[in-house]
Amino acid sequence: MTQRVELATVMDRLAVDGLVTDYAAAVDDGDWAAYRDLFTPDGRADYRSAGGIEGDVGNVCAWLAQSLGLFSMRQHLIVNRQVRFGVLEQDDGDTAQVRADYVNPMRFATSDGDHPDFVCGGRYAFALLRTHDGWRLREVVVEEKWRRLPG
Repeated sequence: MTQRVELATVMDRLAVDGLVTDYAAAVDDGDWAAYRDLFTPDGRADYRSAGGIEGDVGNVCAWLAQSLGLFSMRQHLIVNRQVRFGVLEQDDGDTAQVRADYVNPMRFATSDGDHPDFVCGGRYAFALLRTHDGWRLREVVVEEKWRRLPG
């Protein structure tokens, strides 16, 4: 690899990492406009393994806003990010696949405790596309592997 290619790859990795971090922050902060902006126009998300829905970003965003309103505190910790880059056959742009583990402690809005009432963990599969506006999410799939509830 040339230094120019290596630098471009590092820059892409940083941008992809930033997008995954922005995703977690948007969900945790309930910033649904920012959440929508992270996706391509045809973006989709699948939260079925966590008891949610699968669909286009608009429908999923509405569902997230309603269901996560039950929690006064949310904190996604997304770790062990594995990034793979590719090129679309039609030469429309570059792609990336990210697989990352997560732990997500949350506190119910009705709770008066200092500790999370609900903690879950699993793995995300992110499919990304490089657009004229930078990297965007085409698809997010959640694979919840465990959860811990009060009691």
